[in-house]
Amino acid sequence: METITFKGQVVHTSGTMPVVGSMAPDFTVVGGDLSELTLEQFKGKRVVLNVFPSLDTDVCAMSVRRFNKEAAGMEDTVVLCISMDLPFAQTRFCTTEGIENVVPVSVFRSADFSKGYGLQLADGPLAGLMARAVIVVDRDGKVLYRELVEEITHEPDYEAVASVLK
Repeated sequence: METITFKGQVVHTSGTMPVVGSMAPDFTVVGGDLSELTLEQFKGKRVVLNVFPSLDTDVCAMSVRRFNKEAAGMEDTVVLCISMDLPFAQTRFCTTEGIENVVPVSVFRSADFSKGYGLQLADGPLAGLMARAVIVVDRDGKVLYRELVEEITHEPDYEAVASVLK
């Protein structure tokens, strides 16, 4: 269990994130067309896991917009935007916003993601949703970078992610 805050209130995650240098746990998520995607399917590419509570919040929406902009210039890299939002809501958001460079995926039925990454909030007002985090996985499936954002209402460190991908 890791400790972070939501608007200053202490909250906990359901476990711990994989450490840098470890193999990223595989998972199954749901795409906008209700198809299942796995991390294994992206082997050979660098994968950015942009994890957040919900697209219905300003900070989460900003992170998706920012990663969409950044992803346009990243070679051999895919950005998965991961939340508990239903795939229909994710698709609607991306269509409305003109988001085309990231892959929105839902973990609404993905217990393996919650278990493998320890990012589901265990308590507090957002219990059951995902914490805000970014994980970068290399072409071979190893964790290159991880950031669990200490205050859920803050954005991740985009510059640190970019520097890892250069």
